[in-house]
Amino acid sequence: MFCWRAEVRPGVWVAFTDAGAGNLALHVGDDPAAVRRRRAELEAAAGLGGRAFRYMNQVHGNDVATVVGSTAALPTTATADAAGHVPAAPTADAQVSLTEPLAVLVADCVPVVLVGEDAAGAPVLGVVHAGRPGVAAEVVPAAVARLRELGADGISAWIGPSVCGRCYEVPEDLRADVVAAVPATWCTTSTGAPGLDLPAGVRSQLQAAGVAIEYSGGCTLEDETLFSYRRDSHTGRFVGLVWANGTHVTRAHGHD
Repeated sequence: MFCWRAEVRPGVWVAFTDAGAGNLALHVGDDPAAVRRRRAELEAAAGLGGRAFRYMNQVHGNDVATVVGSTAALPTTATADAAGHVPAAPTADAQVSLTEPLAVLVADCVPVVLVGEDAAGAPVLGVVHAGRPGVAAEVVPAAVARLRELGADGISAWIGPSVCGRCYEVPEDLRADVVAAVPATWCTTSTGAPGLDLPAGVRSQLQAAGVAIEYSGGCTLEDETLFSYRRDSHTGRFVGLVWANGTHVTRAHGHD
């Protein structure tokens, strides 16, 4: 179910699933009931005790949602529907929280998990969906900045599996556009074609922001135990996860 999982700080866990956990996305044509069942199984495996991971409606942008309790504070670009209902999942490509278990869906894009601590030692959590547009639009630095607005210090990052530069071929003009924004993404593929190294770009942004990188996963296209959109455009999605145990959640609530 997990390709990597660890207690990264006392009571704080980070994990990335593999294909063994099944597709966890509701937007890829899978049976919604089956997806929700898999999500519930994942929450049980993580020991959430009845809590649920919070997902996003990911759109390859750079908006960051702040998730508080059972509702999400949406980015300024998000709106309610015609009936005035606010969607349960924020439309954003990063989310941060003092209290809630968080999830980010990927299948080649870079999943980034962020963990810091506030002045009282309680965790401040974040996840980021960093695809090609998001890396260029600096969604990762935006998420780090939001964590710091919530009082986080000593922020560390865990970079999950994603397509590597050896495998991510793009047209030359597209490479030039992204490299102009994030120079570290420049690469050539294993065949000598123009490529983009999104994990390298993310690492450069984290380092520039003073964030310690604790883990970096492998290539989704090269590892058949992971979902890869470039291998199969009808594939599912795996997730990057972060959550805190009950002790930390109680402490964090005091800062809402």
